[in-house]
Amino acid sequence: MGHTPYGYRIENGKAVVDQEKSEKIKMLFEAYLSGDSLATAAKKAGIKAFHAGIGNILKNKRYVGDGFYPAIIDKASFEAAEIERMRRAENLGRIWEKKALIESPAPTFFFIAEGNKQFDDPFKQAEYAYSLIETEVNANGGQCECNSNTRKEA
Repeated sequence: MGHTPYGYRIENGKAVVDQEKSEKIKMLFEAYLSGDSLATAAKKAGIKAFHAGIGNILKNKRYVGDGFYPAIIDKASFEAAEIERMRRAENLGRIWEKKALIESPAPTFFFIAEGNKQFDDPFKQAEYAYSLIETEVNANGGQCECNSNTRKEA
């Protein structure tokens, strides 16, 4: 088992509610739902943690209870806090949509002449290796002829 969430302790291999800390968790949820910021709600609850740690407490589903951890927060309060957290994040512009992947027009393979020159400078060696490319096959299956920095679609 990983880290034991704030508000619980392990006794004889089972999670039990730490009464003092669980009261702080309840106060944190109440203060946050009353409109306090994460830092202010944590201060009122007497929890010393960084901003991200308080945010993690508010979104930790274990506080509602699961097979191992007993419930500290009722489901309605947890869901209300999650809705409020998302509302605040959206108002602050902190919701990012995943960008669609852009297909790269990079070739899938090359036809290359055999080279036999060796250079001490790795940049010169790379330049020489690239100069050996005769044709490349594009992602769409078309071929390009490559002659010293010029490309022609075949």
